[in-house]
Amino acid sequence: MRVAGIETEYGIVDPARDQANPILLSSRLVNACRLWADGRSAPWDYGGEDPLQDQRGHRRERATAGADMLTDAHEWNPQHGLISLRRRRGSWEDPAHLNAVLGNGARFYVDHAHPEYSGPEVATAREAVVWDRAGDAIALAAAARYAEEEDSTVALYKNNVDGKGASYGTHENFLVRRDVDFDRLARLVTSHLVTRPVVTGAGRVGIGQRGEQAGFQISQRADYIETEIGLETTLRRPIVNTRDEPHADRRRWRRLHVIVGDANCFDVPVYLKVGATSLVLSAIEADDERLDALVLAEPVAAVRTVSRDLTLAATLPLATGESATALEIQRALLEISRDYVADADDAQVIARWEAVLDALGRDIFEAARDVEWVAKLQLLGRIRDKHTQLGADGLAMPMPWSDPRLAALDLQWGRLGDGWAARLTDAGAVTRVTDDAEVERAMRQPPASTRAAVRGAFVGTYPHLVDAAGWASVVLDRETAHGKLEVLHLDDPLATTHPLLDELAQG
Repeated sequence: MRVAGIETEYGIVDPARDQANPILLSSRLVNACRLWADGRSAPWDYGGEDPLQDQRGHRRERATAGADMLTDAHEWNPQHGLISLRRRRGSWEDPAHLNAVLGNGARFYVDHAHPEYSGPEVATAREAVVWDRAGDAIALAAAARYAEEEDSTVALYKNNVDGKGASYGTHENFLVRRDVDFDRLARLVTSHLVTRPVVTGAGRVGIGQRGEQAGFQISQRADYIETEIGLETTLRRPIVNTRDEPHADRRRWRRLHVIVGDANCFDVPVYLKVGATSLVLSAIEADDERLDALVLAEPVAAVRTVSRDLTLAATLPLATGESATALEIQRALLEISRDYVADADDAQVIARWEAVLDALGRDIFEAARDVEWVAKLQLLGRIRDKHTQLGADGLAMPMPWSDPRLAALDLQWGRLGDGWAARLTDAGAVTRVTDDAEVERAMRQPPASTRAAVRGAFVGTYPHLVDAAGWASVVLDRETAHGKLEVLHLDDPLATTHPLLDELAQG
């Protein structure tokens, strides 16, 4: 059981007011989410935040850190800018409308100019899909409540680019053993993170950060990855992020914070993004020497090569002097990962991973039900063929990729509720890993496999006692504490119960 989690920043706009402040829209959406939760939510506990500690053994000086890195401070207040919390608990400085810890164990909050859903910790790839989809449903429920409370509406987009040069993230988090050398971890996991978009990419119209070049590519995040390794997440974005903030017993765990992935509207890419990466990490933890042969010679350049190669035939130079395609590297990682299957969940990941790679190897469009970028390319291809134009030779040509209607359709793909991805899913054209009933339950209930069950139980059942909550803490304000706050430490991510819950249940 490897503890993992997914964070998603949504694009947000007011369709009637294109100049509306996204920060204000996001804060009002979070407030609407708290109203939807009907009192079963809590403020965030910043006491465990430590964003400037680097996995490479040093700490970034606070004076040299950008405001975007200071997650132990309040991200943004529309009137006062950035507000430092100074690690104070129960502080008036943490306005409730900017954070909501929910009864399903998740956090819904304002991250810079976006609403973000940070899903609860899960212990299987399938759980990751269920609670990721629950986040989309919660965001839509909050938007519906927003429409009731405000004299306007908001549209939410599950994507990573706004079409104007900005990118926002969908991050994964994996607990890895602390005794694994971080430099080796970073070197070996890079090959997987660079090549997995052939399976997990969401697809994008446009090449370059601002879409300067016409075309279609596999990954939305590729053009925004600028370095191999680093602490930043919004500037000089790295393939491997080095933030050392495990939210667990530091003696036992690292948290690998993955920022290179795309936001996915399909189930299978989410499933494989978590499941396959977890298995590769198991191979790294075992110091499997076969991984050394897959190390890339030029990882940053390879990110763009993989993303722009729709044939999946481009070769990537390896550190050994040889070369391989992204598909070949993924197949090699699959074969290595077979040796680290620990249970039926892992076996199902291997089976799905292999089936998708086989389909892509035969004909990419065979994988359209499972692979999001392929489905998007297929749909846009049909639209291009329908709207032909006459070329210089008088022959009919498909609509060019430079046509702004294609870029607009790309944005609409990820619109929550009624976007193209949602329509295809509703039409039964997309493989489901979960179902709507499970997702609806997960909107209110936490996973039973991790400490999210404890956090969710306190927030969902005893919200009047909860002063704040974080990943590794629940802060209680009870009369029996004689006016002092009680901090319950949840350092074990697999501890699914707490003695105080039993005590409270017994009256």
